Amino acid sequence: MPKLKTKSGAKKRFKITGTGKVMYAQAGKRHGMIKRTNKQIRNLRGTNVLFKSDGDNIIKYFLPNG
Repeated sequence: MPKLKTKSGAKKRFKITGTGKVMYAQAGKRHGMIKRTNKQIRNLRGTNVLFKSDGDNIIKYFLPNG
């Protein structure tokens, strides 16, 4: 059997926590900040945790080696 390779796009976009959850950076902060409200910009800061079912699929198909 060939080795299972991690998808290179996924390793740039997701991080697995110590407890096995998947973290991701929030979308919507690349450009067009003028049209967004201050509240929208504030709430898009930082990272979030994916829902469990989505995170399980990311780990299974894109990040098999953690």
